[in-house]
Amino acid sequence: MPDEQDVTAVGASAHGRHIPPASLARLTVYLRVLGTMLTEGVERVSSEELAEAAGVNSPKLRKDLSYLGSYGTRGVGYDVPYLSGQISAALGLTLDWRVAIVGAGHLGRALAGYPGFGTRGFEVVALFDADPMTVGQEIGWLRISPVNSLERVLETTRANMAVLAVPAEAAQQMCDRLVKAGITSILSFAPVVLQAPPEVQIRKVDMATELQILAYHAQRAQVAALATDAQARLMR
Repeated sequence: MPDEQDVTAVGASAHGRHIPPASLARLTVYLRVLGTMLTEGVERVSSEELAEAAGVNSPKLRKDLSYLGSYGTRGVGYDVPYLSGQISAALGLTLDWRVAIVGAGHLGRALAGYPGFGTRGFEVVALFDADPMTVGQEIGWLRISPVNSLERVLETTRANMAVLAVPAEAAQQMCDRLVKAGITSILSFAPVVLQAPPEVQIRKVDMATELQILAYHAQRAQVAALATDAQARLMR
C-alpha cells in the first residue's frame, strides 16, 4: 500500500492553525464520506480509496490532512472512526453549536426542518419571523418567535450561530441586531453584502451566483465537446 498519513497525529495541532479555504471545504467532504463509511461498518481505508470517494487525488487529500498536523507513514491506512473524530474536532463540530434561523419563509422553514443538521453537530434552537400570521406556528418542535423578541430568545436558547433567510432590505438590520446580541457566526442567504465588525464571521450563500458558475463550466464543457467532435471529423 502507498504512503498514508499517521492519523494518531491528526488534529493534534489543528486548533489555532490556519487552514486554506479550499482545503477547509474539502475537509467537510472527507468528513461526509467518512460518515458514510462509518454507517457501512468500514474501519480502515487507504488514501486512494478515500480520495476517490471524495473526488480528489490522493496527494491533495494527504496535503489537506497535513494542515491538521499529520505525518507520513507507510502501509497503515486510515482508521475511519478516529479520522472522522479528528476532522470533526478540527472543524469545531465537537463544540455545542446552537443555531437560530431568522426568517420563516419557504427557505427558513426548509432549513429548520432539515434533519442533517443534528447529525453534523448543529442544533436549531430558534426560528424567527416578522409576519404576525406566521408567528406562533410550529415547524417540527420549534415554535416561530416574533422577531421583536430576538435578543431575549437568543439569550434564553443560548444560540451562538445564526442563519439569515430574510429579504435583502431587512438583512443588514437583522445582522446588526444579531451582532449586538453577541452572535459572531452568521450564514446569510440574503442577496446583499453585509457589513459587520472584523471578529464576526459571515458566510454568504448566493444561489444565483452558484448557478452562474455552473453555467460557465457547462459552457466550457460544451465548447470542448464541440472542438473534440470537430477534430474527430477532420481526422476521418
